Amino acid sequence: MPSEVALALLAIDLKMDAGFVPLKDSTSRRWHARTARGEFEIITTGMKWYDTRAKRGGGGAIDLAVYLCGLSFVDAVKSLMQRQCAHG
Repeated sequence: MPSEVALALLAIDLKMDAGFVPLKDSTSRRWHARTARGEFEIITTGMKWYDTRAKRGGGGAIDLAVYLCGLSFVDAVKSLMQRQCAHG
């Protein structure tokens, strides 16, 4: 699952930064996301993601769910699957 799809499933509030101009990869997007754990500024590129404020990143939806929501690996998988099913 692409990181921006996972981000949409995990965030309570999510807004794409329309003024963001990617420097390296034209498919990169910057997002302002809010979860139960706080506010994040995330750049997504395919499967990869990067939190510009914490200067931390990773790859994959599960890794993003663990990071944003403070979940274990197993709980991150369950959460993503439940949310994906709920959104059709």
